[in-house]
Amino acid sequence: MSRRVVLSVAAGVVVLGGAGAFALAYAGEQPPSVAHSAARYAAPDGDRSGSLTFTTDVKVSSGIKDVKVLAWPANSTFAKKGLTAKDMAAVDSAVCKPSGEDTVRCTYSATVTRADAEASPRGLWHVAVLATAKDGETTLDTKAADFTVA
Repeated sequence: MSRRVVLSVAAGVVVLGGAGAFALAYAGEQPPSVAHSAARYAAPDGDRSGSLTFTTDVKVSSGIKDVKVLAWPANSTFAKKGLTAKDMAAVDSAVCKPSGEDTVRCTYSATVTRADAEASPRGLWHVAVLATAKDGETTLDTKAADFTVA
């Protein structure tokens, strides 16, 4: 084999190896991904309080720091101006438990009193999720799940 061919092959291996290393490093720094989200709303009935329960799976390679959850009516100001991560800063957090490699199952539950239900707008509601990884990467899903207040 000629010296020129050997140098070309060696240079190609170095370039491909570097690209592969970069791809692996980048793959490890992906932002959290939110999947399999579901919300269940039960209105108060008689003397019994109602509830809102939301579950979601969050996959993140660096580990999860926090998962914030906010239920919001579809006809609110968020629908017009858009919900941001800043809007999610002071909302409640979900409880997360490991459920597989790089994945946690997060659950948020809230009691709904009769007064809460009577003051709430009727119709479609969305549940927003802000997932923050330990490395600081975030993902905001403003419509992770829906439910209806009748």
